[in-house]
Amino acid sequence: MTTTTEELQVTTGATVWLTGLPSAGKTTIAYELAGRLREEGHRVEVLDGDEIRTFLSAGLGFSRADRHANVQRVGFLAELLARNGVKALVPVIAPYADSRAAVRGRHRDSRAPYLEVHVATPVEVCSVRDVKGLYAKQAAGELTGLTGVDDPYEAPESPDLRIESHTQTVRESAAAVHALLVERGLA
Repeated sequence: MTTTTEELQVTTGATVWLTGLPSAGKTTIAYELAGRLREEGHRVEVLDGDEIRTFLSAGLGFSRADRHANVQRVGFLAELLARNGVKALVPVIAPYADSRAAVRGRHRDSRAPYLEVHVATPVEVCSVRDVKGLYAKQAAGELTGLTGVDDPYEAPESPDLRIESHTQTVRESAAAVHALLVERGLA
């Protein structure tokens, strides 16, 4: 069997962890960035928080311990992909600083590149977007434990990049993340 140069091409993997409140724009930015990276020939996977909860973290609730377990599972998968040449784009709320620090530490220990992006959209904007109707359910008393409303969100103190998605387009937000990847030699 003969291998071509394309088959031997190795890309540098990395995890891009997009954290922020529900409806902040994390997933939308991740998919926009994924398209751009694929066009450039990168291997990319989007580890969507909702899909992870359905398949990898089914059965977990929303207690602090369950949220931590979910973030660690996603972090393990992202690090595994990153170590194997895939750009893992991870749009998850990940509300607790210690959970995100553990994921960063796992990447550091394996030498897999890790970038934390805080999609810093104010809760007032998120509640208007309310993509999944969570803020409306919380306001109606049908939901408790909504991150950033009646459950804590510990915003990153020193992310690699902070995006205010409410002041720019999705394309501009994705371009900012892409520029960071280029600056770090990862794209």
